[in-house]
Amino acid sequence: MKPEFWRMPAPDSAALAQLAQKTAVLAERLQAVAERFPNAVFASSLAAEDAIITDQIAALKLPLRVITLNTGKLNPETEALIGETRRRYPELAFDVYEPLAEDAAEFEREYGAAAMYESVELRKRCCHIRKIEPLNRALADASAWLTGQRRSQSVTRSELNLEETDGARGIAKFNPIFDWEDDDVWAYVQTHRVPMNALYQQGYPSIGCEPCTRPVKVGEDIRAGRWWWEQKDSKECGLHK
Repeated sequence: MKPEFWRMPAPDSAALAQLAQKTAVLAERLQAVAERFPNAVFASSLAAEDAIITDQIAALKLPLRVITLNTGKLNPETEALIGETRRRYPELAFDVYEPLAEDAAEFEREYGAAAMYESVELRKRCCHIRKIEPLNRALADASAWLTGQRRSQSVTRSELNLEETDGARGIAKFNPIFDWEDDDVWAYVQTHRVPMNALYQQGYPSIGCEPCTRPVKVGEDIRAGRWWWEQKDSKECGLHK
């Protein structure tokens, strides 16, 4: 019997009923960040959560810059979403950051293209080259940054707050939909028809680099397909350490 994979849920009636209020609160949060930190950067992972924030930044005409990381290991569906997002929001300052080509090539020459499967240490080194270093460049002149993280996504994010301090970079950090549930996310993206990754239709509730992400079976945790060979408490790339 073939396994049954996760499917994008239909909008929940309770979530739909409170969507306008949730969206209004999100708008207030984003406007407050923009007023305090007009040079803040929103780092979009191109996930559904991030599509919501991007949609609101555009709708509110906020000065926040939106960036994303093309790690060089993305699925074709994810790369296609970059172009789709630009077409949908031509008014946004939307920049793509990539890893330093020589660093990425040197890592693969030394450890091989499949090094991420060999140890958590090597996987995190790969993440550093392809994600963290490019993000550091993107945030070099920012006084704050925003993410699409939510508490209910994983055990590693269960204590998220709206505002944090990024101690490593010495800047403020905001998680404007930290308290949204899964149903709230799907209610928004399907109601507002925001650009979505086609992988959501292929059993992927959480999407990262192609070698490190796979579809999730029904009943599994929504992040079970991320670094599936590791333990739950190590499933972060280091961007949010």
